[in-house]
Amino acid sequence: MHHPAEQSPLGKSTAYTASYDPSLLFPIARTTKWAELGLTAETLPYRGVDVWNSYELSWLLPSGKPVVAVGSFSIPADSPNIIESKSFKLYLNSLNQSVFADVQALQLRLAEDLSQVAGKPVSVSVRSLAEVEREGIAPLPGRCIDELDVRINAYDQPDAGLLRCRQESRIEASLHSHLLRSNCPVTGQPDWGSLVVEYVGAELIPESLLAYIVSYRQHADFHEQCVERIFMDLQRLLEPERLTVYARYVRRGGLDINPYRSTEALAWPNARIARQ
Repeated sequence: MHHPAEQSPLGKSTAYTASYDPSLLFPIARTTKWAELGLTAETLPYRGVDVWNSYELSWLLPSGKPVVAVGSFSIPADSPNIIESKSFKLYLNSLNQSVFADVQALQLRLAEDLSQVAGKPVSVSVRSLAEVEREGIAPLPGRCIDELDVRINAYDQPDAGLLRCRQESRIEASLHSHLLRSNCPVTGQPDWGSLVVEYVGAELIPESLLAYIVSYRQHADFHEQCVERIFMDLQRLLEPERLTVYARYVRRGGLDINPYRSTEALAWPNARIARQ
């Protein structure tokens, strides 16, 4: 079965253009992967966003002088489409020789183009390098489980059967791991990430969570879809009162992608971690 991204620029030799071109953006419908999880747009059990950060954002002032900045884009998790990452990069590079009167004008243009492709409003923030420097690096919340003594031999496909919990015990916990790795479903390139799980529900056995995270190591899927699968597997197991799952992925091509999925309406953090 062909992946819908195979029609995108991903994995293909592509000429970069510095002339503004919103047609470069390539949408990928979320419905196919939702269907694999037994979901539809009407039955999503989570809220959330996909937060993208671009470290290669540049345009021209009316004087002709270039500007560089960091752009952040929040795409609703229930939008009809995700935006394929290479097409996103090509689009952002097409702004390099484009003139904008000020940052506000740039933000408006970005929001209009991205919202049209995603199918729902996308929020955009453009920050100076000085602002980003002041924000600094943040640690992930909760307990890191990476030092647990676990014997692991499953790497090929996500295996929810590895997850274990104590149903008789209900707790509130926050756990994280830096051992998440999956592969691009088109190019096979590795995607490296750090995962956070916060919940109120049956007590999740941390060793089982670590083995489960590692089982994604050779799995081929996009960042957003990995996080959604993890959310669904944990929801079925824990029957939680609250559950939040998010990943902070290492950037590629100047872009990092950070999907957030939660049963709660949250103010989604966008704190950069050491790997980013």
